[in-house]
Amino acid sequence: MEQSRRTFIRQAALAGAGIMLAKNGFSAKSYKRIIGANDRVRVGVVGFSDRHRSSHMPAFMNHAKELNFEVVGVSDIWKLRREQGAAMWKDKMQNDVKAFRNNEEMYDSKAVDAVFISTADFQHARHCAEAVKAGCDAYVEKPFAETMEDARYALKAVKESGKIVQIGSQRRSGSNYHAAADFIKSGKFGPITMVELTWNVNQPGRWRRPDLLDKLKEEDTDWKRWLMNRPYEAFDPRKYLEFRLFWPYSSGLAGQWMSHQIDTVHWFSGLAHPRSVVANGGIYQWKDGRRNWDTIFAAFDYGPLDDLSSGFQVTFGSRMHNGDEHPAEIYYSNGGELNLNTNTVSPKGGLTEKMAAAMGMKANLLPEVKLPNNEAVVASANTGGDILTSNHVRNWMECVRSRQQPHAPVEAGYSHSIATIMTNAAVHTGQKATFDEKTQEVMAGGKVFKY
Repeated sequence: MEQSRRTFIRQAALAGAGIMLAKNGFSAKSYKRIIGANDRVRVGVVGFSDRHRSSHMPAFMNHAKELNFEVVGVSDIWKLRREQGAAMWKDKMQNDVKAFRNNEEMYDSKAVDAVFISTADFQHARHCAEAVKAGCDAYVEKPFAETMEDARYALKAVKESGKIVQIGSQRRSGSNYHAAADFIKSGKFGPITMVELTWNVNQPGRWRRPDLLDKLKEEDTDWKRWLMNRPYEAFDPRKYLEFRLFWPYSSGLAGQWMSHQIDTVHWFSGLAHPRSVVANGGIYQWKDGRRNWDTIFAAFDYGPLDDLSSGFQVTFGSRMHNGDEHPAEIYYSNGGELNLNTNTVSPKGGLTEKMAAAMGMKANLLPEVKLPNNEAVVASANTGGDILTSNHVRNWMECVRSRQQPHAPVEAGYSHSIATIMTNAAVHTGQKATFDEKTQEVMAGGKVFKY
């Protein structure tokens, strides 16, 4: 009788869970993860990069013990970095961490449940698709993709897998950004009329790695595997280590920095991508053999596709000289501004009574509002221990447990990729770039843009 009673209770509970799964879209495999919430999550590292070492690693260590996560493997095709990565993680974790020669070797071992991906910019999307197809959740650094082909391929793989993917757009885990999003979406801000984005730095050595160039030998890595689906070029340690300077392995300023800021535009406005982009860029200061620009300016038109009479403009400017290291994001409406430098909403520039009276209109002035901010934006991509990244990694880890969508799901990465690729197209072709909704292709000069 007691055994029958326990069986009945268990079956009833499972039946109820089945209803819950159907409502929430969870798979049986996902539910198994939920009921095994005390099981340790085994994490692998795809690419032991500077970003991973200085930001992912301290962020993960902030939460690993509490949430019962551990790093068990490092995959890197360069012998030096995979050995360094395995040794550093072994010291942090105080458990064995295996060094894998490539991702296939790691996934075939069935040793990991989730992975950090911080490889070269152009590799992120393909490595993301590879991870979810291997049954792993993933934290994927931005930019998500540098071509629409890669973006579509990875988006499809993630959606079909049901895996938890967090894009490394860490602003989405900042309290001030959440407060700004809530204020704008509440209607209190009024229609956005203009957004100004800037990100200027003043570091000649940005993205250069002269100390490592002599250490990288072709025989110690797998150059063809590194190239993935890009056109073949002869082995070049600069392109391998300083990829952010070389198109088509990175779009540089657009993919590295603009992708962060344009993501907030999509988040706050609810729009998935620009209607059009015009842009210019050049190498004006650093004549060091780079292909990507040291200065760029882009202007975006945003708004509903079925109503070209409404919308707003966004500008993005970035220079790698004469910079103050303080990224700026200012949203404007007819009633004032929302300034994410000062984390305030104010009536500055709004429609005063005097101005309104002259036009037969009513004044429109926003209130003074201070946005909460406990997480300062860090300009350097390799500054360790910043709170935004810590919050963002924790959010991913919690969602791996709960199977809920994280703050920056794969769709966010897909959207910022469209904007980034449109910017690339505009600069490289000198034409206005648009987006074809039907084909999901970026167009410039009447042609599909690829490289």
